[in-house]
Amino acid sequence: MIHEPFIQTEHHLLKIAEWEKNDRNLTAGFTTRIGGVGQPPYHSLNVGLHVADDDTIVLKNREHVARKLNIPIEQWVVGEQVHDAKINKVMRNDVGKGGQSQKTAIKGVDGLYTREKNILLVSLYADCVPLYFYVPKQQLIGLAHAGWKGTVSQIGSKMVEIWTNIEGINASEILVAIGPSISQTEYEVDQNVIQSVNKVLPQGEERPYQLTRPGHYLLDLKTLNEQILVRAGIPKENIIKSQYCTASNTNLFFSHRKEKGKTGRMMSYIGLKGGLSQKERRTLD
Repeated sequence: MIHEPFIQTEHHLLKIAEWEKNDRNLTAGFTTRIGGVGQPPYHSLNVGLHVADDDTIVLKNREHVARKLNIPIEQWVVGEQVHDAKINKVMRNDVGKGGQSQKTAIKGVDGLYTREKNILLVSLYADCVPLYFYVPKQQLIGLAHAGWKGTVSQIGSKMVEIWTNIEGINASEILVAIGPSISQTEYEVDQNVIQSVNKVLPQGEERPYQLTRPGHYLLDLKTLNEQILVRAGIPKENIIKSQYCTASNTNLFFSHRKEKGKTGRMMSYIGLKGGLSQKERRTLD
């Protein structure tokens, strides 16, 4: 039986249970489309301000999630998300950016990370791959939005490179979660995408796609991101991967591909609440 690391604790939340269990200050997970307010095609828990939904309704949904997580939207930080691989270190003066308005989101950014407490990093999805990064001992957290363009731009390995070269982290300490996203069986792409995929994989490495008809392939974006992360130095045993497919479960998730672009967004989130760090707790034990 395949282990699913994203556990549905409430109808509107999937949590990375094994991470949260080991750190009482950590909150990390993924929202569903269930339990909010809104009209078709954005029904019901759309938390994306960049789609053609009513911002007032979206903010009601964000407030609903904020109450459940006990982290107000004034403490959220959201990137603009342009399907690239730019990563931004979130500092205390970034608090609130993108939480209540798309205009204040951090520009040109698809990756966020921080050491700050009481900040919720947030990224938005409707099929793309959410990547979560976490170093328990260092209390370092991050998110990356990996559509096919961000994936082949290797946003995952760029996060690892920044953490190892700038933050002084050993790659073997980094835990990664690959969240709910479109599965291989639902994600057909053309030759242009596959050419970009081939450029990032060394010769001889297994290709995470299957030919369906001339010039068309089924691509496994989750596995491609996993391959890129392992090549960047993350031990495979440090990576957990969701089996949820957003396109196959539109009762639970929004899907840009399945719903032909007219749909809402879920959010990935990760944050560290204030309190003693693991190191400080060990000192007191």
